[in-house]
Amino acid sequence: MILLLKWILYALAITFVGWLVPGIEIGSIQSALIICVIIALINIFIRPLVTFITLPINLLTLGLFGLVVNALLFLLAGYFAPGVSIDSFWSALLGSVIFSLLGLVIESAVGDRK
Repeated sequence: MILLLKWILYALAITFVGWLVPGIEIGSIQSALIICVIIALINIFIRPLVTFITLPINLLTLGLFGLVVNALLFLLAGYFAPGVSIDSFWSALLGSVIFSLLGLVIESAVGDRK
């Protein structure tokens, strides 16, 4: 039940990001639900590998390169999601930062209730 609630809240968050950030278009709530699944799959399978590969440059920039990685993975998710359009890297950067902040709020509000 909590997983379904988080999925819906993340879909609403990505819809809000699409409304707020110029250059990000979310076609429908179905598109928002699909991009949430794609982002989750990217975070599970691709992010650890990319983080490991970019570890030296991330250490050199004191973690700021992590923002670039987030933006690129956000662009990748937008590429694969039907009905979602992300125009530029800068839109993806701003969108990924806002989406991450909203994710923190969602996780702190819902969390894993045991």
